[in-house]
Amino acid sequence: MKGCDYKNLTISFNKFHNLVDKDVPEYGEYCLLELKDGRLTGGSWNPDDWEHKTAEGSFIRGTGETVEASEVARWHSLDKDTIAGCLEEDGVNYIDIGPETDDGSSVEVEGFKSFKDKDYPKSEQFCFLIMKNGDLAAGRWDKLDEEDGEFVYGSALASHNMEDVWAWAPLSPDEFFEMEQESEREEKLEEEMNLNPSTDKKKFKYGTDIEVYYDKALEKLLVKYPWATKNQMKKVTPWEITPLHGKNVFGQVSTGYKNARIVDEWTDGESADEFIDFLCEYTKRSVENSNPEEKFKYGTDIKVYLQKAFDEVKKEYSWLEPQMLEDGWHYDIQRINDEWEFVTAYGDNYKYYPRECGSAEEFIKTVIRDYQEEALEANPVVDSYDVPFGHVEIHGWNLEHYRVYKLKSGDYKVSVQAGDRVTGGTREFFITPNCFKTKSYETFLDRYLEIVPGEHFGLKKKDLLADEKLKKFLGFK
Repeated sequence: MKGCDYKNLTISFNKFHNLVDKDVPEYGEYCLLELKDGRLTGGSWNPDDWEHKTAEGSFIRGTGETVEASEVARWHSLDKDTIAGCLEEDGVNYIDIGPETDDGSSVEVEGFKSFKDKDYPKSEQFCFLIMKNGDLAAGRWDKLDEEDGEFVYGSALASHNMEDVWAWAPLSPDEFFEMEQESEREEKLEEEMNLNPSTDKKKFKYGTDIEVYYDKALEKLLVKYPWATKNQMKKVTPWEITPLHGKNVFGQVSTGYKNARIVDEWTDGESADEFIDFLCEYTKRSVENSNPEEKFKYGTDIKVYLQKAFDEVKKEYSWLEPQMLEDGWHYDIQRINDEWEFVTAYGDNYKYYPRECGSAEEFIKTVIRDYQEEALEANPVVDSYDVPFGHVEIHGWNLEHYRVYKLKSGDYKVSVQAGDRVTGGTREFFITPNCFKTKSYETFLDRYLEIVPGEHFGLKKKDLLADEKLKKFLGFK
């Protein structure tokens, strides 16, 4: 836009429509709105009745954000005008949208700014936009970082990219903008208060170095747990001494929405010694689960643990071979923060993460579950049978499918899927060979229902017993 200077530009909207029956925007039409309280904003028309042009409905401004028709005095379409030609002309500083009026009903928008000058709207500010192609629009500034954002203007986070905007000007403040401004003022005040925080001498009688409190808690834990270390204690979210509302507190600090600093303050006591006792109790389970004699009772060679898991799975998943596991989980024992840890990675991603297990047996059990899943993935399905059922409710969810698969090895697995209108889930169960070591179908079902219990997954013994096709599919006569 080489002709027009946005800094001196004024746009006058001259032909507003009162929001009355038969004089409403088209469905989805985006409009500049003058509210009954005089504020200016924007939104796309969403009528209650699509067939008849009644003035009942709302204007959508963003995801979950609307202006009710009862709040709107007048509207002016932004979709039906473009000012591309005017912006190319030298010296243009005033643009009329529609014929001028003598009744003083025109609305002017001015004070335009541009991203090229490093000018950015304030967070949650609703703005009028001139797009680079000359179209007119509006939207709420969603600040992503100090120099990046977008203008949200419709549902499902529909937005205008800042790269497409030639100039913008703020429209009237609203409750969302004012809330954001208040939040920013509170954040600034909090920062100022925390520059020189006060310190309660009773609560911090050992000073303001959190390590001192961990050391004192460790001394107490070592009486019962001689292997205890501070690193073990800090496996659970660590505590720190941090300023809050102008005073030092024991707290856990995290980052919230828009990088807001959140402090979870310890409030269970008033003294340093009470906090140390709390710290002992808080970290005790982590220390208990870090006994190296229990955790690594078979040594620090990961192959020993993996072989034990493999041998256990092989007893029932008879087709399992080592090569079936090569593309799945990977395991190791590594030293992290001076502590030996079981670590795992998946697939081609060899970035290892600790797998918290308090004993060798617990770790082996987790590997067994991994190996069982890998074994089922490696055993192709050759046939399936959908068990018929009517309406079956499972603890608030509806049963959606109950499918029995026959595998290439001759074994069977079952898939159960259930859900509601919002969420759901699927579980698979391997039917162990031991279930089939009986001549009685009823005895088989008793064993089967220990794996896929009817009270949890919908179909009970009486339901399955009546299904002759299922009986035949499972190999019983």
